[in-house]
Amino acid sequence: MNFVLLSSYDNYIEAHIALGRLENAYINCHLQDDHSVTLNPYLSNAIGGIKLMVAESQAARANEVLSGIS
Repeated sequence: MNFVLLSSYDNYIEAHIALGRLENAYINCHLQDDHSVTLNPYLSNAIGGIKLMVAESQAARANEVLSGIS
């Protein structure tokens, strides 16, 4: 399964809220680099923040869920 970057976050809490909303909508997703940014926030800019990765086939639906369209 291919995953695509949906959005990135500098804040651990915002990233997990978005992840939870997508999981509640049964969208296959995960966070990438969340441990690195949480342990060392100074790395956030260097590695691009906490990345919300979504299954490529579900990316459009994930955008709808996070933007509140559905």
